Amino acid sequence: MKNNSNTYAVILAGGGGTRLWPTSRDETPKQFLKLTENRTMMQIAAHRANLIVDWDKIIVVTNKRYSDDIKEQLPKIPAQNIIAEPERRDTAMAMLAGTLLAQSMDPNANIFNLASDHVVTDEAEFVKVMNTALEVSSAKKDLVTVGITATTPSSAFGYIKIGDLIETKENKLSVYKVSNFTEKPTKEVAQEFINTGKYYWNANMYVWSAHALIEAFRKYQPNILAESEELASMTPEDFHKNLPDVYGKVEKISIDYAISEKADNLVLIPGNFGWDDVGDWKVMHDLSHKDSKGNAVIKTEESVEPVVIDSANNLIYSGERLIALVGVEDLVIVDSKDITLIVPRSKSQDVKKIVTQLKEEKKNQYL
Repeated sequence: MKNNSNTYAVILAGGGGTRLWPTSRDETPKQFLKLTENRTMMQIAAHRANLIVDWDKIIVVTNKRYSDDIKEQLPKIPAQNIIAEPERRDTAMAMLAGTLLAQSMDPNANIFNLASDHVVTDEAEFVKVMNTALEVSSAKKDLVTVGITATTPSSAFGYIKIGDLIETKENKLSVYKVSNFTEKPTKEVAQEFINTGKYYWNANMYVWSAHALIEAFRKYQPNILAESEELASMTPEDFHKNLPDVYGKVEKISIDYAISEKADNLVLIPGNFGWDDVGDWKVMHDLSHKDSKGNAVIKTEESVEPVVIDSANNLIYSGERLIALVGVEDLVIVDSKDITLIVPRSKSQDVKKIVTQLKEEKKNQYL
């Protein structure tokens, strides 16, 4: 048993991961893939949450088409803790739904939110930071975000600027007032941000009491709360039964736009625990083990060992067919059963353009 009696984890697992196409598809989005070890990203995220809370206090918010996959991959999580979204309404409603379900189980629920597809290499530091954030949020006053210490001027992430120092905890972790948010700046601007020492990556890693979040929705998104607040007073069975009706009435909006960028009680605790968002194939190359020439190979159960000659700094996702490289550099080569992807590592973010084109051409069999 863990000591956090009122603490619940909410894991968001509804995304598609189009920049990891063609392995991340509608039927098997990236959270259900074994990308970094012999467990799926979903399983890794749930075990990370289990370092802080027991299995019966982990809530998963997913698209209804994936709820059976969650049950199969995470049998220790009670079925009533799996929220099957009838349609996508972005992170504001997903996080609110998770919070309302937690509050239905415990009126004093204190919640930390995680994504199902992030990498954390220092789990001990992660637990330390999360427990500190939970301590701050337990006062039911502040919303807390964990800002990731920026290591490179990435244009793939949003940035959070800190304001005044509020306090420094005994464990040396600091709590800052949040000043503002910036959505995915250019690399040049991101470098200027990092140089100031006042900006952190926004990982959508939020910690709050149910009370504080509901009051924030009451102030900034009263229409969404009016349609959904009664869920917190329902039994789990009625919660799930009434969810489709609620989702049919609420706005599609992110938590940042809905609450975070408006709230005057948002604070930040820096997180330096080896975080990364597995957002594209370049990141996968960065995270993977490499040979002496910088080539990384990701293997599946059906993998055939690739042949690599006079080639460097490539990422190979090996499937059932033999992949052979001669004299090439800085490529991503992904072999799936019906698709082969070849793209320069520097253009990995543009894979989503293929998905967009396939949707426009209604070639749904490849999505």
